[in-house]
Amino acid sequence: MQAVKPARPTGPAIVVNGVEHHMNVDVRTTLLDYLRDHLHLTGAKKGCDHGQCGACTVHLNGRRINACLALALAHEGDGVTTIEGLGSPERLHPMQAAFVQHDGYQCGYCTAGQIMSAVALLEEPCGGDDAAIRECMSGNLCRCGAYANIVAAIRQVRGEGGE
Repeated sequence: MQAVKPARPTGPAIVVNGVEHHMNVDVRTTLLDYLRDHLHLTGAKKGCDHGQCGACTVHLNGRRINACLALALAHEGDGVTTIEGLGSPERLHPMQAAFVQHDGYQCGYCTAGQIMSAVALLEEPCGGDDAAIRECMSGNLCRCGAYANIVAAIRQVRGEGGE
């Protein structure tokens, strides 16, 4: 009896949270749907599906994007980081820990997108006052209104107070 050789991966590759995945998907599949439906990474949420709420925010090659507006196959060879790749329950990213400390979440639906945007904001030019932080975070909506707590979490991680 001959050993069965495992099938070779086919399709364009994308690196998600440090792991290479070969995409065998319809050309119309969004990055968000690929992450959620094919890789079962459900942290990024489908809120509006029009790029208006930010619930689907992920990092693509280190920059934040709305995954609902990106086609998965257009990002062959790119690196994607989702909330699942940012930290773990045992070892939270400093922004995740600050969100917990400051109650930067209410219902939790927008939280992953808010955290991913907040982490990206750390590397972007953004003024230090609350109004500037709110402007830099304006692509992420929170229906519960936890904005003051989110700003406090960001300020803490930036070392600007918020303790």
